[in-house]
Amino acid sequence: MRIIITGGTGTIGTALCKALVADGHEVTVLTRDPNRKTGLPATVQLVQWDARSAQSWGHLVDGADAVLNLAGEGLADGRWSDARKQRIYASRVEAGQAVVDAITAAQVKPSVVIQASAIGYYGPRDDEVLTEASAPGGDFLAHVCFDWEASTAAVERLGVRRVVIRTGVMLANEGGAWPKIVLPFKLFAGGPMGNGKQYWSWIHLEDEIRAILFLLQNEDAHGVFNLTAPEPLPNRVFAAELGRVMGRPAFFPAPSLALKLAFGEMSTVLLDGQRVVPHKLLELGFTFTYPTAQAAFDELVG
Repeated sequence: MRIIITGGTGTIGTALCKALVADGHEVTVLTRDPNRKTGLPATVQLVQWDARSAQSWGHLVDGADAVLNLAGEGLADGRWSDARKQRIYASRVEAGQAVVDAITAAQVKPSVVIQASAIGYYGPRDDEVLTEASAPGGDFLAHVCFDWEASTAAVERLGVRRVVIRTGVMLANEGGAWPKIVLPFKLFAGGPMGNGKQYWSWIHLEDEIRAILFLLQNEDAHGVFNLTAPEPLPNRVFAAELGRVMGRPAFFPAPSLALKLAFGEMSTVLLDGQRVVPHKLLELGFTFTYPTAQAAFDELVG
């Protein structure tokens, strides 16, 4: 397959490119700086784009088999000032519109678009079990995710199969949240965040990549899929299990007030949880390599 990826230089994008190349696919990554060292396989073609239009690259979509739209400014790259919140929002919605413009202009359209999103779509929901059919939340992240998903919806009217992936807390030694989560435990200061009651819906990077490839190749896959392990955990249970696997204490809480002072509005990512289950993914027959936190922690720590 000939595949185009936006946002292909991040943790998920890099791992995905490696898996696609290993399977023999031809991969093109759109990036703002094609000269930057990325760690991508040498056969991946890097093409410059402005992340908001189809100029200079849109012609590549003509005849491509798939487009994976993963682009978006990182949520954890700094405090959420009003200006930064606007960049977080615009980087996602504008990239999605650029994908639609390129596909609209293509004579031979791709067969599938994979559209990235996140479980922030659901907003803070305490211990309510959330499936793909659950309603969106009403906070900033929910608003961003709702419009992010909608940004490429128009390709369905062009006859293109579209899959939306709502990813949970992604665990990987290569990047993402895991190094920050595990650091206090390495320093013998780990423990729950806030009251520890908030559910963390997580997924191992390997299962994230396997699930994306599964949905990419499965023509029965349409619509929204939660990319989370089947076993979401309250944060205090997550912390206790991590401490047990690492042989470290897990009783030093990070107070809510301290996290709010340190991170501002961004602290909602740590303190407000979602109990998300991958109902449609399991229904379609996907099997997880790391279905439990113990299995994921053993691999990451070991």
